[in-house]
This record gives sequence, C-alpha cells and structure tokens, in this order.
Amino acid sequence: MSEGSMSEGVREVNFDGLVGPTHNYAGLAHGNVASMRHGGLTANPREAALQGLDKMKSLMEAGYAQGVLPPQQRPDLGALRDLGFTGDDANVLARAAQEAPQLLRAVCSASSMWTANAATVMPSADAPDGRVHFTAANLQSSFHRYLEPRTSARVLAAMFRDETHFAHHPVLPATPAFSDEGAANHTRLCGAHGEPGVHLFVYGRQAFGGQHGPTRYPARQTLEASQAIARQHGLSDAQTVFAQQNPEAIDAGVFHNDVIAVGNGPVLLYHDMAFRDEDATLDALRARMSTPLIPVRVPSEAVSLEEAVSTYLFNSQLLSNSDGSMTLVVPGECQENETVWRTIQDLLLAGYNPISEVLVKDVKQSMRNGGGPACLRLRVALSSAERQALGGRVLLDEALHGDLSAWVERHYRDRLAPGDLADPQLAQESLTALDELTQLLGIGAVYPFQLV
Repeated sequence: MSEGSMSEGVREVNFDGLVGPTHNYAGLAHGNVASMRHGGLTANPREAALQGLDKMKSLMEAGYAQGVLPPQQRPDLGALRDLGFTGDDANVLARAAQEAPQLLRAVCSASSMWTANAATVMPSADAPDGRVHFTAANLQSSFHRYLEPRTSARVLAAMFRDETHFAHHPVLPATPAFSDEGAANHTRLCGAHGEPGVHLFVYGRQAFGGQHGPTRYPARQTLEASQAIARQHGLSDAQTVFAQQNPEAIDAGVFHNDVIAVGNGPVLLYHDMAFRDEDATLDALRARMSTPLIPVRVPSEAVSLEEAVSTYLFNSQLLSNSDGSMTLVVPGECQENETVWRTIQDLLLAGYNPISEVLVKDVKQSMRNGGGPACLRLRVALSSAERQALGGRVLLDEALHGDLSAWVERHYRDRLAPGDLADPQLAQESLTALDELTQLLGIGAVYPFQLV
C-alpha cells in the first residue's frame, strides 16, 4: 500500500506537527467544541507526542511519504513582556499567573501541533514559475495562535530553503478582513498529485460584503484572505473555486472546513451541511477540473452535525494508494460511535468510490483539544528533485522516528495541569528540548531564544 500515480516522481508528503512540551488543556479556542469541553483537564504531553509519532510511523511503514514540523517556543515569554510583565522569567510567569491566567495559558499553548493551520501550500505543478509556494497563516482570530506565524514562517523557510524550488510569501495583514487559518480551509483536487489541480478555498465570511454568516461562533476565514493567497501564488480564475462554508455548520462547532470535508485527488468527501451552496460548489469544481470530480456525500440522516464534530469523521486523512484506491485514516472516536462507524462501512466502502480501506488511529490527546488526524498534518506535494532540495533532516525514517521518540522520553512530562504552566522549570525544560530538536533536525536557529 504505497502512494501511487507518481506523475514525474511527485509524492504528497504529510508534514505532521510534533506536539510541544507544554501541551495542555486550557480551552482557549472559542467555537472549537472539544477544546472548550476539555478546558482545565490534566494533559499528558509525553503521551500526546508519542501518539503523534506513532501515527506518523504507521503511515511511513505503509509506504506514505511522511515529514515532521517542529513545535513553537512555549511559553512565549516575549509576548508576556510585550504586554507589560517585567522581571526575570520566574517573575514574569508568576505575575501572569496571578494577574492574567488566561494570558499565561495562551502563551503556553501547543496549538502549533495542528500544522494544517501553519500555511497554505501550492505545488509546483500549478505555479506559473514552477516552484512550490507557501504563505504562512496569520491566525489572527485567536491570540494564542496569532503568536505562531513568525516562527512558522522561519521554520518553513529553513526546511524549504532552496529558492530554485520554493517560494515564500508574506503573511497576510493580521486584521479581521484578512483572517487566514491556512490549509484547514483549502483543498486541492486533481488527478495524480503531479498533475495540474483546482484549488477549493472555503471561507466563513466576507469582510467587505453583506453575506449571511454564523451567529453563535466566529467565522475564522475570510473570502478576502483566500483571494489574496490565490493572487500571491499566481493562481488563475480557472484554477480556483471560492465557496462559503455553511453558517449553520460553524455554529455547530465546525470552526474549519477540514472538520466537515476532506479531499484527495479527484475525491471530495463531505457532509451535506458543509457548504452554503452545495450544488454551486460542485458545479464550479466540475467545470474547472480536467479529471472528473468524485463527490462522496454524507447526508445528515446518516451522520448528524453533532456526530461529525464529536467524532471528527471528516477531519481524517485521505491518502492515495498505488492501485488507484484510497485509505481513510480516522480517529478512534469514529470507531467508538456506532452510527459513524456504520456509515464508514456502508457508505465509504460501498465500491462506488476509491476509498477501500480505513485505518483507525488513537490521537485522543489531540482530539480532546479539538484536533484530529487531518489537523496534525500539512500536505505538500513534492517532486523527487524538490524532496532532495529539502533543508535539514525532516523526512521520517526509522532512525529519525527512534531519535524523536527518545527525545520526547527525555524531555516531556507525563502530566501537565493548567496550574503547572507558571513553573519556571517547565519553561527551561522546553527551551532545552527545542534547542536539541533543531540540532536533531538540522534546521538551524529558528526560535526567538536562538536568534538573540
């Protein structure tokens, strides 16, 4: 079961985010039902990181190309100092814990583990200049994620550093009008990964217009942000479809499109409440795609919006196999829900679409904070020459998996409660771990503490 149809040696590499040492349940993400529900619980950073590495290893062993992305520097003491907390590190942490505990929780967030939000990526097959294009997401919708883009951009530039093959664009202005949440609201549909594709950008609201939006939870992606990224990357009208997310879905906890739809190759697996105008979205895709679109529609009668959100059925990875079939990688919560599991067996494996296999992975530590298998990875289609041009040691193999697992065992705690975030020793443990990680990955200095 290895990824096939490698047009000109192009393979889709899933770059999974390594869970950071400060992984905790702070309930920071408004509109993310799982995050809010589990806020205040005690987390296990070591288990979370090892669960992520286990998922990466199992897919690597199945023949899929797998990469890794490092976590952010946390706690972000620089952000606290910018907000007026002074003194040495211990004093800054103590004052923040006493005066603004929500700020402390925010600057300790390990949310960068969900690398689907790190950037929007366009492969070289679609680019006028024949390069892979990246725009790091501004994530301005929430403070704890707004802290990520500068480091994310440095990490991506360090890994994809060869300007012959890779192009990096400025982060969009961090204002509500250009609110950008990265690849979680972007799907590329195509034949083989090396063939030209069509880019589906899904937005929650239009900043300069009067379209109806959600009323309970915020719409995090704007049409204007998606259009700007398409312009940055040189995409034409014939290569793009812009579709509004269903406001009812957002109000039900579908904070990103990848919680309600997932695409791979010509297949679009989606809930019938995914788009505000389902028919217009499908018609636009069909009009632009050179390969026939294969829509796999899950009706509300089979899986309710509530079940879709609680199990993250659509926040699954959809991967191509050498025989033309596809494998769906779902979180364990899907198997635990009788209705969802029956739908997977009856609908997805029915034979009229390429999905022929389901793999179940335990990512509970991530799920409790609102991120399933698809949240944990950034998809980058790369030719053999582009893979060889990667900087550092970032493509997973047995040796790297062993080194990363041992690194986690050395540096990560097996218990972290919100009250532990003020511990200055945790901050030092994190810096020590990250400094060692950059050497292990060979990506150079990317963190603020390494750049001073």
